[in-house]
Amino acid sequence: MKILLVNASDTLGGAARASYRLHKSLLKKNVDVEMLVQLKLSDDFTVRDYSESFFQKKISKIRSLIDGLPVRMYKGRTKTLFSPSWFGFSNVVKKINAAKPDIVHLHWINAGMIKIEDLRRIKAPIVWTLHDNWAFTGGCHIMWECDKYKTNCGSCPLLGSHVENDLSRRVFNRKKKTFEKIPNLTIIGLSRWLENCAKESSLLKKHQVVNLANPIDTNVFKPLAKKTARELWNLPLDKKLVLFGAMSATSDINKGYKELVEALLLLNDNDVEFVIFGSSEPKDKPPFSMKTHYLGQLTDDVSLVSLYSAVDVMVVPSLQETLPQSATESMACGTPVVSFAHTGLLDIIEHKKTGYLAKTLDTRDLASGIEWVLETSDYEKLSLAGREKIVNEFESSFIANKYLQLYESILSKSKTLQ
Repeated sequence: MKILLVNASDTLGGAARASYRLHKSLLKKNVDVEMLVQLKLSDDFTVRDYSESFFQKKISKIRSLIDGLPVRMYKGRTKTLFSPSWFGFSNVVKKINAAKPDIVHLHWINAGMIKIEDLRRIKAPIVWTLHDNWAFTGGCHIMWECDKYKTNCGSCPLLGSHVENDLSRRVFNRKKKTFEKIPNLTIIGLSRWLENCAKESSLLKKHQVVNLANPIDTNVFKPLAKKTARELWNLPLDKKLVLFGAMSATSDINKGYKELVEALLLLNDNDVEFVIFGSSEPKDKPPFSMKTHYLGQLTDDVSLVSLYSAVDVMVVPSLQETLPQSATESMACGTPVVSFAHTGLLDIIEHKKTGYLAKTLDTRDLASGIEWVLETSDYEKLSLAGREKIVNEFESSFIANKYLQLYESILSKSKTLQ
C-alpha cells in the first residue's frame, strides 16, 4: 500500500505540522508513504515539492497572492481568509498521478496550490482531512455563524456581499460540479464537530465522512520537571504562569487574544504572570499590569515541550477550532487547558477533569476557569488525567493504526467495485 500525503507545506502552520506528524507516524509503521508539498522547509528526503523548474519555483511563491485577486474586488470584505482556488498552471496533479499512489491523502491545499477543477483529475481514491471549513463552503476557511454551506452559498457576509451570485456562489458551484465527479472521496473531520459540519453540508454529505484525530507523539510531548523548564526559559520560580500561544497569536482574531485579555483583566492575583508564544512584544501593550513574557515564534518540539512544562495552565480561547494541537500538546506535557466549550475543543477537554470548559465567549467564566485551575487542590490529579486522556486517545501509533484501517477499507471497497 502506497500513500501520498499532500499539503501546502511540510512544517509551516498547524495543518502542516499535523500532516507531517501523520507522515512520520506512518513511516514508523513501515508504510510506503511520501509527502508532496508546495513549500518545503524541512530537509526530510521523504518530503518533496512539486516545483522543479526555475519558473515553477518562482510562481509558487506568489501563487497565494494571485489566487486571492478575485477577493480584492470586494471592498467590504472581512479579514477572514477566503480562497477561490482558481489559479491553475500547477503540475501538482501530474506529480500526484506520476507517483502512482494507492491512496492520495489531501490536507490543506490552498494558497494557490491547486485549482478546484483539477481535483477530479486525480486517479487514485482520495482521502481529505479537513483542517478548517474551506472544503464545504464557498471559499471561506472560517464560517463563523453563517450556515449557508448547508444549502448554497451566496450573498457572502465575509465578502461583505449582498449579491446572491457572488464569488462565494461561483466557488460553491465549481466545487459542486467537481465533487460530483469524484467517485471515491472520503472526508475526515478531525473533531466530531467538524465531522458533523461536513455531514450537514450540501457539498460533502453524499460522500463518506468519518472522524479521525491528529496524532501526537507522547514520547516526545511528555512532562518535564517544572523547575528545570522554568530555568531554561528564565521564568520566575515563585509565580503562577498562564500560557497562550499560536501562529499570529495576538493578531489572528480567531485565536481569541482579545477575549483572553478581557479575562485576564478580571484576575486579581498578583502572583500571576502571562506568557505568550507566537508573537513578539507589540507596540500597543495589553491594558493590564500583569507582567508579560513574549517569547516570539516557536517551531521545534523541544522548545514547546519545555514551555508547556514550565507553566501552570494553557489557555486556548479560540473562537473556532478544528482540533487544536496546542491543547493536546499541553495536556500531553501535564499542563491543564482552559478554553471555551465549543467546536473541536470539546473532543479534548473534559470539564474539571482534564481542564476547564468556559461558557462560549463568556470571558468572565474564562477568567473563573483560569483561577480554578491555578487554585485547585487537585492540580496533580488534573495534570495526570489530562496526559492520560491524550495517551489513550491521540497517541501517534494508535492514531496511525486507525488511518491504516481506513486506507485498507477504502482499497478493499475500491477493488470490489472494479
